[in-house]
Amino acid sequence: MASAQPLPDQPELTPTGRVIVGLLAMGSRTGYDIKQVVDNSTRFFWAASYGQIYPELKRLEQQGLVRGRSEPTGGRARQVYEITEAGLAALQTWLESGQEPVYEVRDEGMLKLFFSSLTSPAQGVANIRAMRERHEHKLAALRGLEAKGITGGAGRTLALGITLTQCYVDWCAEAERRLTADAEKE
Repeated sequence: MASAQPLPDQPELTPTGRVIVGLLAMGSRTGYDIKQVVDNSTRFFWAASYGQIYPELKRLEQQGLVRGRSEPTGGRARQVYEITEAGLAALQTWLESGQEPVYEVRDEGMLKLFFSSLTSPAQGVANIRAMRERHEHKLAALRGLEAKGITGGAGRTLALGITLTQCYVDWCAEAERRLTADAEKE
């Protein structure tokens, strides 16, 4: 299958725009709703903050990729967004593109690990322990999602996330054991 090429007048989606149009392709949502879905799904591998979501919704609306409508509730202003045909086309273009996907990890624990030779062995062990504990909490959250029976692409993504997170936990536990043993020898 040939990869889809953007149309000359079709705007390219930003990383946050990809999350938003993808979620809107699954159903209409407010900015708040989008953030809630992100916090319970993609944040494990692709986060988006309110400070990214709301400006991006406005930009996507200006580009004609999403459409907002006012649906006040309980006396509060509320804007509900839906994807447009142009938004669906932009999403399909991105999904079908042959461009290499961006892979980026921003993990402060790994940054501390990188610089661990600049601190005491005991602090190095403490830093790895903190990494392990963080990944154990993440693994528990992912297992909680798994119990909900998520299927399809989200289910496959969840299974990969569980496998990767378990690898982090296992690696950290082994490194913690090794470094603790090395520190006791000194």
